[in-house]
Amino acid sequence: MPIHAVMAKRLLPHQPSYDGEAPGPDELDSPAIEAAALDIPPPESDKALLKGVWERPTSSAEFKPPTDGSTVLRFDILLAHIMPPDGEDVKIKRFVVYELTVSQDGATEDTQPAKIERRYTDFRELFQGLKRTHPTEMANKYFPAKVLMGNFKSELIGERSAAFEAFLTYVASQTKLRDSEDFLRFLQHDELSRACQFLDERRNEMAIPILENCFRLLNKIYMNRSRPVLLILCRLVAACTSSPVPHHAAERWALLALSRFETLCDIDLLPLYIPLLHTCAHLWWQRGQDQKPITDRLTDMSKQGINTANTESLMQAIHKIDPRTETI
Repeated sequence: MPIHAVMAKRLLPHQPSYDGEAPGPDELDSPAIEAAALDIPPPESDKALLKGVWERPTSSAEFKPPTDGSTVLRFDILLAHIMPPDGEDVKIKRFVVYELTVSQDGATEDTQPAKIERRYTDFRELFQGLKRTHPTEMANKYFPAKVLMGNFKSELIGERSAAFEAFLTYVASQTKLRDSEDFLRFLQHDELSRACQFLDERRNEMAIPILENCFRLLNKIYMNRSRPVLLILCRLVAACTSSPVPHHAAERWALLALSRFETLCDIDLLPLYIPLLHTCAHLWWQRGQDQKPITDRLTDMSKQGINTANTESLMQAIHKIDPRTETI
């Protein structure tokens, strides 16, 4: 079904700024496998910010299913908070963290939205990066300018949240922008770096939830067999199976990875397939399950002249394609 990036129109009370500069200085796929300093009382809208939290009114975030049977990709910022909280790290300059929720709604609301947290500077870095690399697609696109004062006012946070949603919705609707390195970095770099650090420390149980959220996020935005989705899926399988005792979700992610690779056309990702098959065969052995379908597949590939020797681990194969910090 077609995916339409949509969002509700909101009126922004300030004048547009087009250069972004300062004014002054899944679900799984198949039925079987795939399934946010004057001493004057603050206005009502700013009272929540006294506790460092901004929330969008509930009525603005109500679910409205598409009427044409399509799937709708939504970017929502429903929550923001000021960091560091009052009383903590007074030497650190305070900033606003926006909680971005990405969902893919159909006839029913997405029950597994992905959430990531980003600062104004992250959105601005994405905007400026896309302007450099894709000037035509980014011509005359609006981005909220920096302000010298009032960063923590509820009205400004609400305006910026709506602008960020509109910006991401546009990016996701344009193939060149959606497939850019800048957008992928914005979506996963912080979380993936943190997960890989946990893997490097052999704290897989901390890395796996982060990788699962990354997968669900990318799986909503990109095609099922796209490079970003398959890479994060293989990294998730590797994280679930690299400990002596496999993670309880290892089999589910392994089955999904096998199904995604069945009709893979991206030759650059084929080096992951052999290590994935060996990883799954070992997992099946650990779980006392029949390995024959996997070993038969390896045998068939060997007969076709493909080297199926298990010369490297799945994580080593991933690292060759997408080097990160995790120990291989």
